[in-house]
This record gives sequence, structure tokens and C-alpha cells, in this order.
Amino acid sequence: METKKHVLGIGGLFFRSKDPKALSEWYRIHFGINDATSNSLWITEEGPTVFSPFKQDTDYFGSKEQMFMINFRVQDLDGLMEKLAEAGVRIDDKRMNEAYGKFAWVYDSEGNKLELWEAV
Repeated sequence: METKKHVLGIGGLFFRSKDPKALSEWYRIHFGINDATSNSLWITEEGPTVFSPFKQDTDYFGSKEQMFMINFRVQDLDGLMEKLAEAGVRIDDKRMNEAYGKFAWVYDSEGNKLELWEAV
């Protein structure tokens, strides 16, 4: 028996911030993402979205206090990493190449670890 699909995708991402205005500006400058207060919504390109709960004690997100990690699908990961390094963004030394793509990790202005993924 087939179940009707009700959820079509992620419609928003809401999280706490020490300084929402400054953090929104960081994402706009480095990733081109406008926040909800702008008149321009962020329209993503079609592609896969992974929904994956992790064990409570995982160290994959970095800090134990970080309860989630955003994975951004990107193009030209190497070029983006170069640009972010030039801008002084904190970059994790770890890089990963897998059959399904390349991965790198950076931290936003509040220290949240972010995963960047260039699919193959």
C-alpha cells in the first residue's frame, strides 16, 4: 500500500542566534542567502536533501552544544573554499572525497559548524 506524500521539502530553517542581524549578514555576504526580512526569498536549486538524525554523543558537528549542522550543496567547492579563506572565514582542516562528492567544513560568525558538499 502506497502512502500519500504530504511533505514536499524543507520550507524554512529557523534557529537561535546571539545576534540575528549580524549572522544574517554573514550568510548573505559569504553564501548569498537573504534572510526572511528581505523582500527576496532564497530559491534553492533542485537536488537531494538528506534527513539524518545523529546519535546524541556524535562529534561530527564539532561542539557538543551544537544540536544540528546545515549541509549546503555547492558548486566549485575548491573555488568557494579559496574565497572563504581570503575573507577570513574559519575553515576546518578536514576535507573528504567520496564517491558521491567532495566535502569541506567551515564555521559561521557564531561558531556553528557548516558542511559544504559538491555532489558528483
